[in-house]
Amino acid sequence: MDFKQAAILGSYISKDYAEDLFRLLATYKSISASEAASRLNLHIKTVQDFLEDMRKLEILNKEEVYEGKRPYFRYWLKVKQISMDIDLTLLCQDEDFSDSRISLKIREKKNAKVKFTTSRSNDYLSNIVIWVGEGRDRKERKINLSIPQGKFLFHLPFPSADYITIKEIMNKAGIDVLNTPEIVDIVNVLVEFDVIETNT
Repeated sequence: MDFKQAAILGSYISKDYAEDLFRLLATYKSISASEAASRLNLHIKTVQDFLEDMRKLEILNKEEVYEGKRPYFRYWLKVKQISMDIDLTLLCQDEDFSDSRISLKIREKKNAKVKFTTSRSNDYLSNIVIWVGEGRDRKERKINLSIPQGKFLFHLPFPSADYITIKEIMNKAGIDVLNTPEIVDIVNVLVEFDVIETNT
């Protein structure tokens, strides 16, 4: 189950009516949306959405049947247990953290609308504040940094300095290679906000 599927399931599981609907599905051989809605005094669209999304998650099966000439669907449980198993490693951005990626040369952009706040120990940055927009539409965006990110940005070259690679900055700051994904993430964010420029 991927994160999007888990989010759909979680949103339904949290509903007040979820347990009652699953109880009906566990009790009945099969049930229609109108039968379940009338039994639980719910709006039929609410039940239809629930049943259809559970079918898409392969928790339910459905079959089209006819009552006279009018077709409708009946649903039944496909599984007896629901397990939410999410591989969180899939949420990591699809980035290339190889030498080619951390060989990107960067520095602080001139006239960037940003304020850097140093830690109490004055050897890394604790947060940055970026101003987005102009005039009355100007808004403040504060980003709290992890310690590796703070150490990295503390050693970011000034706008007047030469570009150096992400890897060189990490080495200068004494950052473990295991922290590479979060370093690349903050670099991407700050490039997007025009705080960091690349030599490309």
